[in-house]
Amino acid sequence: MINIPGQLAIRTISGRNGDFNVGRLSTSIGEFVIKDALLDQYTEGKYRGDFLITEIRPSYYSTAGRLVVEIRAKLESMSLDDVDNLTAEDADKLSTSEPDPIDEEPSSAVSKPQRPHQKRPNAKAVNNANKQSVSDDAPFGMAPPSLPNSAEQDAELFGTIWPLGDTVKLDTTVDRQRLRHQCTRLGELGYVLDFKLQVWKISSF
Repeated sequence: MINIPGQLAIRTISGRNGDFNVGRLSTSIGEFVIKDALLDQYTEGKYRGDFLITEIRPSYYSTAGRLVVEIRAKLESMSLDDVDNLTAEDADKLSTSEPDPIDEEPSSAVSKPQRPHQKRPNAKAVNNANKQSVSDDAPFGMAPPSLPNSAEQDAELFGTIWPLGDTVKLDTTVDRQRLRHQCTRLGELGYVLDFKLQVWKISSF
C-alpha cells in the first residue's frame, strides 16, 4: 500500500451498460490505468490530489483484433485538491474503445441491478391501466393495487442510506450498476458531487 501525490485524468465513455468512467493516474513512479467503481461518481476532468494505491498489476483486453496490455492500479481512496478540463492529449490517452469494467467482472459477482428511476407515466396511461385493472382483476367496488411511487423506487435503489439528507455519502463497494443508477438519480433530485469532500449535496442553484 502506498500513498502518493498525482494527477488523475477521468474520461466518460458510453457503453452498452450506459456511461462509465475510466482514468489514468500519473505519478512520480509511473502512469497507471484506473477502473475502480468510485470513478463513476465523477465528471470528466483532470484531478490533482493524493491517492492511496493498494495494488499494481498488469491487465489486458482485446479490441478491434488487437491485444491491449496495461498496468492497472487499484485505489483504496483519494483526497482531491482541484480539477481542470481534459486536454486533447489527456483524452487521447483514454481511448473510447475501453471495455466497460462491468463486462470484466465474473457473472457470479455481478448482482442483479436495482431498477433505476423510470420516467413517470402520464396521467392518461395511469388512468387506462387502473381502469383495466379494475375491470379485469379487482373485485367490484374495490380500488386496484397502487403502482410503485418514486419514494418506493428510491428507497429500493439507495437501500441503507435512504431517506436521503442534504448531504449523501455513497457506498462505492456496492455493485457498479447500482452505483451508476444512484449517481444518475441524485443528479435528477438536484444533488451535485463535492469532489473534495466526496459527498453529494443539494445544489444551491
